Amino acid sequence: MTEAYIYDAVRTPRGKGRKDGALHEVTSLRLSALTLNAIKERNNLTGHAVEDVIWGNVTQVMEQGGCLARSAVLASDLDESIPGLAINRFCASGMEAVNLAANQIQGGAGKAYIAGGVEMMGRVAMGSDGAAIAVDPTVAMDTYFVPQGISADIIATRYGFTRDQADALAMESQRRAKAAWDDKRFSKSVITVCDQNGIPILDHDEYMRPGTDMQALGALNPAFQMMGEQMPGFDKVALMKYPDLERIHHIHHAGNSSGIVDGAAAVLIGNKEFGAQYGLKPRARIRATAKIGTDPTIMLTGPVPVTEKILSDSGMSISDIDLFEVNEAFASVVLRFQQAFEVDPELVNVNGGSIAMGHPLGATGAIIIGTLLDELERSDKEIGLATLCIASGMGAATIIERV
Repeated sequence: MTEAYIYDAVRTPRGKGRKDGALHEVTSLRLSALTLNAIKERNNLTGHAVEDVIWGNVTQVMEQGGCLARSAVLASDLDESIPGLAINRFCASGMEAVNLAANQIQGGAGKAYIAGGVEMMGRVAMGSDGAAIAVDPTVAMDTYFVPQGISADIIATRYGFTRDQADALAMESQRRAKAAWDDKRFSKSVITVCDQNGIPILDHDEYMRPGTDMQALGALNPAFQMMGEQMPGFDKVALMKYPDLERIHHIHHAGNSSGIVDGAAAVLIGNKEFGAQYGLKPRARIRATAKIGTDPTIMLTGPVPVTEKILSDSGMSISDIDLFEVNEAFASVVLRFQQAFEVDPELVNVNGGSIAMGHPLGATGAIIIGTLLDELERSDKEIGLATLCIASGMGAATIIERV
């Protein structure tokens, strides 16, 4: 089997995802094209250098619709002979793009790909594309559908996580993110977004709140308590599914949940022949990929079974992994991962995560792979695992190994 290597990984800074955010006037198309251009320029790619651009995106409507991947190629400096494929596996779309590209290379379908994703949450509202699992009673009722925030609170209830534990994890995410930026740990990957006149718009993750403390977090009201306990009463739906729970404890709020932001990320993946052709040195091999379906009500537990699957499939154990990136969709997701595998929290999201820097849905999977690679190099470690929970009950994971 042909091995797939990561040659480069870039991302934009994550904007606030609001009208006052620095990236609000930048379209999904332009941010995608800027990211593709960065990969092209940094690696001196010419002509039909890659087989395809696989681009993840969750809310595929309006400016993010119509196969944004192909539009992004045409808007970029890449050759028009390169096609584009838009994919959607919800929050793992960017990771799935990378995994799909790696699997294509391993199967002999091309020498190289650019894979990643984008989400402009300040311009295209989350959920504006609709979702059958939420609105079609023929599936919503059978699956006991509840919103993700309720799912996060179910995890906290079922596995015994407190508000203080969730807030402490959130505060630590903020502290680590600030330390990482102060130490310039993202400098290898983050590109500056400029306007059409070449004037810098954003060169750092602007969502961070480094002054966050337990007192500030403690003052925030639970975000999902009203929709759970009052109308439309999703707690009752959850308790119908899980009658062993007496009640749902609502511990999540804006401060310990992932931020709504704008962002894009891309990873250059190729075989050894591609690297030799362009004089590029591989940074890591993609050792294994996995995806799995899980309970659609509790929904966000996917990182645990998909990690079990990827380790089993590759003949590895949790002790073989040096570093972990577990997407901080909600604090309870990471707490559950740490609990299930008894991993040292010092090895998980060492540079902060989506609670501090934000979660641009379609891009995040590619972002955390790039972050993991950078940190493996910085800390001189060998093997890392990245994983995400996914809406409607799925999980995805990637294991990379430095070369």
